[in-house]
Amino acid sequence: MKDFVKMVLAVLCGFFLIGIICFFFSIMFLGSIAVAGSSKTVLPKSGVLNIDLSKIVLGEQSQEANPLGGMDMSTLLLGGGIPTETIGIWDAVQAINAAAEDPAVKYIYLQVDNSLSGITHLGELREALAHFRESSGKPVVAYTEAPTTDSYYIASVSDKVYMSPLLGATIQFTGVGATMTFFGDLLDKLGVNVQLIRHGKYKSAGETFTRGSSSPENREQYQRMIDSMWETLGSQIAASRDISLDELDAAINELKLNFPQDFVDCKLVDELLDRNALQDKLAALAVVDKYKDIKWIDFADYIDAKLIPSKAKQKIAVIYAEGDIVDGRAKSQVAGDRFASIIAKVRADSTVKAVVLRVNSPGGSVLASEKIKSELDLLKADKPVIASYGDYAASGGYWISNNCDKIYSDATSLTGSIGVFGMVPDFSKTLKDIAHVGIESVTSHKHGDVYSLMRPFDQDEYNYMLASIEAIYDRFTDIVSEGRGIPKDTVDAIGQGRVWTGADALQINLVDEIGTLEDAIRYAALAAGEPDLAKWKVKGYPAPPTPMEQMMEMFNPGSENEDVLVSTVRNLTKPGIFARMDGQIRIQ
Repeated sequence: MKDFVKMVLAVLCGFFLIGIICFFFSIMFLGSIAVAGSSKTVLPKSGVLNIDLSKIVLGEQSQEANPLGGMDMSTLLLGGGIPTETIGIWDAVQAINAAAEDPAVKYIYLQVDNSLSGITHLGELREALAHFRESSGKPVVAYTEAPTTDSYYIASVSDKVYMSPLLGATIQFTGVGATMTFFGDLLDKLGVNVQLIRHGKYKSAGETFTRGSSSPENREQYQRMIDSMWETLGSQIAASRDISLDELDAAINELKLNFPQDFVDCKLVDELLDRNALQDKLAALAVVDKYKDIKWIDFADYIDAKLIPSKAKQKIAVIYAEGDIVDGRAKSQVAGDRFASIIAKVRADSTVKAVVLRVNSPGGSVLASEKIKSELDLLKADKPVIASYGDYAASGGYWISNNCDKIYSDATSLTGSIGVFGMVPDFSKTLKDIAHVGIESVTSHKHGDVYSLMRPFDQDEYNYMLASIEAIYDRFTDIVSEGRGIPKDTVDAIGQGRVWTGADALQINLVDEIGTLEDAIRYAALAAGEPDLAKWKVKGYPAPPTPMEQMMEMFNPGSENEDVLVSTVRNLTKPGIFARMDGQIRIQ
């Protein structure tokens, strides 16, 4: 009977695997047909450029949509997932610049609801739209049904902002906010003792697991970050709508923005238009008789048609450091060994005359950060290296980039966080008092089980960890002092793990200028001796994965991140695995 059951299970598994393989190769076949039959997008001779922020994601690099919707294997088996196309902010900005000079583009129609993009990328897009209006004299028209703070921020740059008069939409234009979550009390009830060792009273990452509420220092830095971000967003909105920031603040604080007419009354919307009225307005602006006569130009198609790769031989390399900084050669993160080799390759390429390091990382491994910084220092000795910050360049992200020749940051980028922490949980009480599991260690030396997670540190072990934390913090302040030309005592004063917005970081010399990725690339061209960008080929490193590579990674995740994913599973039975996983000192 048992043999029969085994046989049935084996047959079922075989059919299942055959089905998956057939599905996989059918996708490959369809993909190859699509590639073989594809051609450069043909645009109408004249039309309206349509930017619908619900259908694209503004990111660091352009990336074709995974035909499986970015699903992992479990999502594939359970169903779900929607393919999403990511448009790199450099490509987006260059397309808008091209549209400004393109007589075929009559105006830009901006649909802002359900945006999936981060505030920094929206800010860079907003600046490009403002430049489009100023340089071309052509209008930007925005439409919204359910404005949020970030969606209205991008809409406010337009010549006209229209809104649906229909009631029922969820309006979330209430300012900037962040929610902090703390599991300390819960973990305490479960008997988990999280041992946090840190340098920096503002270094708050570990507080999530050690406290039931924020420390005064953490609350202070969060409040300042939120206030600084709103100062940027609010002042730009107010200036675009020709109202005072006090008027805007009053409208939000007094909850005056509840219904569509409220937005008109507060001068945030020019007119309420239902769909028919909106279509008539868009047709008139396009100088056609009827809405159906408008020739629409999809933004992604416009990028595909207009951004022809430069044939210039000299290059500006843009190295995208996006994600957590980790050890190893992970493809989806900023892996130390992998990025060090990429930087070395760029340094050896004689056609690369300047480099922009685009950082969008909260930090991570100290060792990986050191490997990347070491290669960047060698690169900087050979070629100009300019930093550009995305949503964040904190801790390890700041560690690797502070020595660049010049640092551009968005006003809302989060940076700094010059501090260090290590965290090791102790589950001994949980196992003994709740699970009623007895644990005993047998080791060759007194501290052999220090990272077993099955007992608390003794004082010597705590001091041992603290010594490493202090040494790394000392190293961190040294490199910032050297890289930024700031006295070490000053670095310590603005350090202590504190996170700053780009606007505030500019005031304390952590960054050089508030600017976009485009600003950084233009400065790199100038630093290399040729300010005309038309004479440069701007090339991104590493190249984003193709849809086929994304699918291959989905079916073989071990190749993507051996250290982070597969090795964890493989090593769960090996002594010391928890030491490697949880005893790691991080700058995040």
